[in-house]
Amino acid sequence: MKGNKSAGKFRDKRSNESGKAGAKRDEPMRLNRFISNSGLCSRREADELIKKGLVTINGKVVTDLSTRVNNRDIVKYRNKTLSSEKKIYMLLNKPKGYVTTVRDPHASHTVLELIGDACRERIYPVGRLDKDTTGLLLLTNDGDLAGKLTHPAYNRKKIYHVFLDKPLTKKDFDAISEGTDLEGNSIIPDAIAYTDPDDKTQIGIELHSGQNRVVRRIFEKFGYRIQKLDRVYFAGLTKKNLPRGKWRFLTDKEVYMLKKHSY
Repeated sequence: MKGNKSAGKFRDKRSNESGKAGAKRDEPMRLNRFISNSGLCSRREADELIKKGLVTINGKVVTDLSTRVNNRDIVKYRNKTLSSEKKIYMLLNKPKGYVTTVRDPHASHTVLELIGDACRERIYPVGRLDKDTTGLLLLTNDGDLAGKLTHPAYNRKKIYHVFLDKPLTKKDFDAISEGTDLEGNSIIPDAIAYTDPDDKTQIGIELHSGQNRVVRRIFEKFGYRIQKLDRVYFAGLTKKNLPRGKWRFLTDKEVYMLKKHSY
């Protein structure tokens, strides 16, 4: 799905239906659809959970597959409260000059401007890229997944394309590969390489660290300034067929991959 055309069609449809949106959100829906919308599982899998008595509505176990609920009902699976809001997963190729905070009174532009009103749901960036860094940024309203993708314990792989102000020497290359001390923490890249054998100012670096501005800080410690920094890989997702400044929704396969950590 390409960002601009899709967003335009959605805006037209949305404006025609805006008067009905509030009423539709309060209409009862099948319990399996409610569970599916929560992002827990598919409707078919939800039916199995219901039949096994693992779902409660307002504190009571429900096994009838024809049961309908609305947004005022409290639906739980194994004592975890579920939300019926549809889960949205969007991948953006962030351009330079946009901040990834939702609100910033000092920023001229935020990444949310780039997606416009592509969806009704409120989505948020997963992690951060600083204003001058470009590349992959995931946006979602799935708080559980966002937490797992940003928590250091889950070790999400990230790859950056670095453009330096001068060639990286072999001595500094080796030192960075062995580990850089940043405020008492040794940051060891999973991999580092020259991306162009004839241009030693271009570096590819793979990291799991989620420290703030970690790539810039590594190279600055060795006396280099980063001219451009581009995140080209994040948790199994790449920029393939996604131009700078454009977005797309993740496929079901990609969402499954992120949730099952199969990358």
